[in-house]
Amino acid sequence: MSTTQRPLIVLGAGVIGLTTAYRVSTDPVLSSLFKITVVARDLPEDMDSQAWSSPWAGANWSPMPMGGEDERIKRWETTTFNKFWDMIPSGLVKELPSRKYGYHATDYSNVWWKDLVRNFRIMEPSEIPEGYKSGLSFSTISVSPVFYLPWLTANLVNHGVNFVRKTVRSLDELSYLAKENGILVNATALGSRSILGIEDTALYPIRGQTILVRCPSLQEFLALEGDEYSDEGGEATYIIPRPGAGDAEGTALIGGTFQVRNWDTSLNMDTARSIFMRCASLAPCLLDKGTEVLKHNVGLRPAREGGPRVEVGRVKLPLGDGLRKRAESGGNAQTEAKDELVVVHAYGFGAAGYQSSWGAVEDVVSLLKGNI
Repeated sequence: MSTTQRPLIVLGAGVIGLTTAYRVSTDPVLSSLFKITVVARDLPEDMDSQAWSSPWAGANWSPMPMGGEDERIKRWETTTFNKFWDMIPSGLVKELPSRKYGYHATDYSNVWWKDLVRNFRIMEPSEIPEGYKSGLSFSTISVSPVFYLPWLTANLVNHGVNFVRKTVRSLDELSYLAKENGILVNATALGSRSILGIEDTALYPIRGQTILVRCPSLQEFLALEGDEYSDEGGEATYIIPRPGAGDAEGTALIGGTFQVRNWDTSLNMDTARSIFMRCASLAPCLLDKGTEVLKHNVGLRPAREGGPRVEVGRVKLPLGDGLRKRAESGGNAQTEAKDELVVVHAYGFGAAGYQSSWGAVEDVVSLLKGNI
């Protein structure tokens, strides 16, 4: 490591953490200033682990109600949509014609994202299936976590980023990596509830259950807009075709659930049957004999009261004799004194981690530049 480089510790290897490391490692100025280490309990090869959310995400860009209330989110999602759209020729991103139906006669003529997505159009009443009162047509994108996360990782390795597999229970445990002048990016999602030195109790899970199917006839994003994003809801009906070739060709993620503050990661087959039949009502081709059920998924979206946290903070280390001893008792003998650790927080994106990623990381980069 060059003597002029400062340690940059990215804690968490989900889509936000990896995108942060990618953005910094590919920036001509920042990459010369920082030596990056990604520290995480779960790494991109752990695609079957339910202890993190990124492998289980829908990983598409879909308009959400909260995006109309938070100017930060509008900015993040605009940046991210355009970034993903430009990546379509790479094959990592799939362009999706889309239809979204609503149970209510909602006026969509002034939604903030109508000029962001491509081919936005409010459907005529004659185009809307019976039982629904509104409909939209537009073009959006999707990615597949099983290809996208390893792609980010491979690029990071090529740019000299180090990876350390470690379960971090206290920020004290990172002192030996951060040294005297290091900066930490905290992208631990729900993990930020329990890590000593962060302990953000505003975080809560939103349980998502989905099914991965192979049905080559599915070539458009289909979704129902209703009360699925409310605390009283629990069902979210959508079909997200995914990019891919070979074994991944013709696959789609169908869902789902949106169960607020539900920590259960076990599979519920009654829910799975409900998901399949709800989605089949939108896309009858799912009932064809050739449709294959490839995998059942359950993951926890990392939501936060007050919205995502993207801001800088400072933590005095060591945290205290009692906390330090607790961290050391976990087997880390490398804790060392450090007056203050600069922490850039980036977590709590709920269901919008992928579709906020590139934009949110631009704010992370700005915070890093302001604390060099």
